[in-house]
Formats: sequence, structure tokens, C-alpha cells
Amino acid sequence: QVQLVESGGGLVQAGGSLRLSCTASGRTNSIYTMGWFRQAPGKEREFVAGITWSNGNTDYGDSVKSRFTISRDNARNTVYLQMNSLKPEDTRVYYCTADRRERTVPSPRIYAYDYWGQGTQVTVSS
Repeated sequence: QVQLVESGGGLVQAGGSLRLSCTASGRTNSIYTMGWFRQAPGKEREFVAGITWSNGNTDYGDSVKSRFTISRDNARNTVYLQMNSLKPEDTRVYYCTADRRERTVPSPRIYAYDYWGQGTQVTVSS
């Protein structure tokens, strides 16, 4: 099993920045990709970004491209999401996730991921 713990959420004004962190523990050698999804109340969970563990290939959801950057620290089993130019519509609960399957690029599909964190709230005020 793999445990994922997120941190870094909070309240920020529009135009500001936040950095989310997610640290994996347990059977981390079974992880090939880590990523982030986000969800608003009553809405489906939406792909934000993903990164492959071996070669660092990344992918982003259309709504966050050029504003968010995902990165990893393999030695710390940690993935980061740097969020810049935040907008009120970025207000969501953000979930860290991990995939056990080796892929060339991260999958944007929710069912591709095996492990999930508890989520961290990001609120952007206008």
C-alpha cells in the first residue's frame, strides 16, 4: 500500500501563488506516476497535472497550462504543484494521486490512478 499526504493549501487572493506538496510513503517503489486532481462541490474530479517518476514527463489540464507547474523530488518521494496567477475558479479541493502502471506520459483519466490523498482545500478570493 501507498499513503499520500498533501500540504500547502490555504486562502490566497486572485493573482497570488501557492505551492502544494504531496509525500508518498509505504510501497513507493510501486509508483510510476504522481499527479494532482481537483474537485468542486457537486462536480466531477478534474485532472490538473501529472509527472512520471522515471523521466519527469509532464501533462497538464487545459485550464491550468502556463500557470501551474508540477515537479518531483525522487529522493523525498514528494511531488509539488506550483500554482501561479491563481483565479477564483481555481477554488477546489486538490487531491494528490499515484499510478502503479508505467506510462510514457501521465494519464489524465481518473480511473488510471490507484492511490489518493485526503485532499487539501485551495480557496482563491476575488
